[in-house]
Amino acid sequence: MVETGALNEHAEKVEFRLWQNPDQLRVLLAKQEIDYSAAPSNLPALMANRGDPVKLLNISVWGILWLVSRDPDIRTFQDLAGKELLVPFQRDLPEVLLDTLLTAQREDGGAKEEVRLRRTRDSQDAIALMLTGKGQSALLVEPTASLLLWRAQRQGDMALYRGQNLESAWREQFPDRAELPQAGIMANSHMAANTRLNQVVEQAYAESARWCKANAGKCAELVHRYIPQLPVEPVKTAIELTRLESRSAAQARPQLEALYGLVAGRYPQSIGGHLPAAEFYGP
Repeated sequence: MVETGALNEHAEKVEFRLWQNPDQLRVLLAKQEIDYSAAPSNLPALMANRGDPVKLLNISVWGILWLVSRDPDIRTFQDLAGKELLVPFQRDLPEVLLDTLLTAQREDGGAKEEVRLRRTRDSQDAIALMLTGKGQSALLVEPTASLLLWRAQRQGDMALYRGQNLESAWREQFPDRAELPQAGIMANSHMAANTRLNQVVEQAYAESARWCKANAGKCAELVHRYIPQLPVEPVKTAIELTRLESRSAAQARPQLEALYGLVAGRYPQSIGGHLPAAEFYGP
């Protein structure tokens, strides 16, 4: 969107800014240092339910979490029973989704033993543990999963295997709530009432997402230009594997409410205790 000038008629300056984790994003939003942001789907719901009138504009990411293992026999999440899994998420949506999935599998009798979760500081810590042989399996968000596999291949002294993605396991476990709206674009509270601009942003993002999915190589080169620490090849793989499909939040409301309702049973704090009001679903 920055490269194409899609918002030039509506803003004097459009700037890309990278945040490192959801806690940092919360601070940036609270200080109103950013107008729009990509965000895990629970964060804007949490903020709205706490009285901050943010708005979710769309959902574009429906499958971004992958299981990577040193063991070729670990292909699914059920194969992890009794084994250790590196988890670089704390109090974030991926942790909520993972716990919800593993709990449901145990209750259904699909897993005889609990998965031993080993927390890491962040994804880079999990990658280091895997590459040094100190970790057996990890749950990673893209493009981190593809980056780990790419680095292992270049290192040449170990084999790592891509297992099931969480969306696939979720669809098997919760067939009546099969779609998993994981991330999208939100408008900060000082922008939420600007419906016309929100519509322009949502439409421009949808066009950009379609272009990116159809031109994975060029999109990966663009990502590398803005985030040089991400090599082109694993980013291209991540784009090709990720279900990138932009829908307005209003269109995705049934899937969002199904997810919010499910995770609220065990993690009500992750969405602020209840479903967001109708005006939350933008643009």
